[in-house]
Amino acid sequence: MQKFTSDVEGIQQLAKDYQRLKDEIHKVIVGQDEVIRFVLLSIFADSHSLLVGVPGLAKTLLVKTIADTLDLDFKRIQFTPDLMPSDIIGAEIINENRQFQFNKGPLFANIILADEINRTSPKTQSALLEAMQERQITTAGHQYDLDLPFFVLATQNPIEQEGTYPLPEAQLDRFMFSIKLDYPTYEEEVNVVKNTTTDRNITTDKIISKQDIIDYQHLIRRMPIADNVLEYAVKLTASTRPNMSQTPKTVVDFVAWGAGPRASQALVLAAKAHAAVNGKFSPDIEDVQKVALPILQHRVIRNFRAEAENIGIEKIIATLL
Repeated sequence: MQKFTSDVEGIQQLAKDYQRLKDEIHKVIVGQDEVIRFVLLSIFADSHSLLVGVPGLAKTLLVKTIADTLDLDFKRIQFTPDLMPSDIIGAEIINENRQFQFNKGPLFANIILADEINRTSPKTQSALLEAMQERQITTAGHQYDLDLPFFVLATQNPIEQEGTYPLPEAQLDRFMFSIKLDYPTYEEEVNVVKNTTTDRNITTDKIISKQDIIDYQHLIRRMPIADNVLEYAVKLTASTRPNMSQTPKTVVDFVAWGAGPRASQALVLAAKAHAAVNGKFSPDIEDVQKVALPILQHRVIRNFRAEAENIGIEKIIATLL
């Protein structure tokens, strides 16, 4: 049962809970404000996120800490080249009564940390794709619904590519955000080393429940959005496509493929979530712009000329904004 009597009260409560969540997460995680913001936005928008960063930037610790503060069942799956679909979705076994019984795999949790997702084969990646899109898995001709809420927070190392399988575009498109993690500042790294080289054990409190998250997800979808803001989101997505009549010259020169309609949907939902956690009752164009980069950067593919001239996706998207 939802804990607010009106949508206005719900948004006010969400803004308070969001701030409490950030404060609780920062007990463990130093810095990474933007990363925390986008991961929480994807959760409230009922979507998935891809965390891209070199080893040692606390990606795993961040996801586990978020799961703890949200009172969610958390499972970590280390993706390796020999990982099979049955290793993550489960398999049928014969029980003591000599009857087939489905033994659930680690996908049956609320938050899945898919660690180094690009290290596993396309066959296993496709099994994860069904779970991400349909919130269900299929095995031995039977369908099983996953527990809700359900989020996949995947990590990827951008440097070491030997022995990896690049994620197909269809799967990349299922991630609302592609979030790049940078090295901490000098002051942040000093605090990290201080906190992690002592015997102090930091614990976090559980801020909101599973049902609270589901209620907030419905609240965000109910949030009204002005036609001009929605049209701006769609036009922004369309402007990334080089074959459109009014495409900017930068895109024509440097982009091979633009973002699809799922990017427009993600822009609207993420803008609603961004507005809600900031206590606003309807998103504006600024909310769309604030979430645009991590939504578009993994959906826009540069052409050879852009690679040759070292024109990055971030620069291309910045010109569109």
